Amino acid sequence: MRERLMYVLRTVLCASAVVCAGIVPAAAQDAGVRAGVSVSPDQFYFGGHVETKPLVDHLRFRPNVEIGLGDERTLVGINLEFAYFFPTRSPWQVYAGAGPALNIFHLHDDTDLQAGLNFLVGVQHRDGLFFEFKVGAIDSPDIKFGVGFTWR
Repeated sequence: MRERLMYVLRTVLCASAVVCAGIVPAAAQDAGVRAGVSVSPDQFYFGGHVETKPLVDHLRFRPNVEIGLGDERTLVGINLEFAYFFPTRSPWQVYAGAGPALNIFHLHDDTDLQAGLNFLVGVQHRDGLFFEFKVGAIDSPDIKFGVGFTWR
């Protein structure tokens, strides 16, 4: 159990370093947390993200790290996603996006790195609360439903 905990901690630190190395300066972004459930593998996941100001038009870079637990495995997903926020006058804004993923699977003392691709759609309140639905391709989880909050 101690070995598994140490593995998860090392993986989280490495994944965080990878995501932080590729993002824009902190003054130009917001940070948030997320949690939810996934199907195939059937897991509970939690994590964090950053969200840049619009890069062009309404397109934002929204990299995130998600740690999935359950189904006899641990999954750390490093997701480099872009999201387009559709203009609206409502406090709720619909967004859609996609991006590549690096998935680190740990199962019975075996670690495997797999590439993936995520497609997402969500709705976010201007105060930061959001709900998100993801469909994974290649070696990403098939379906994810999550909720989160972005501090502005």
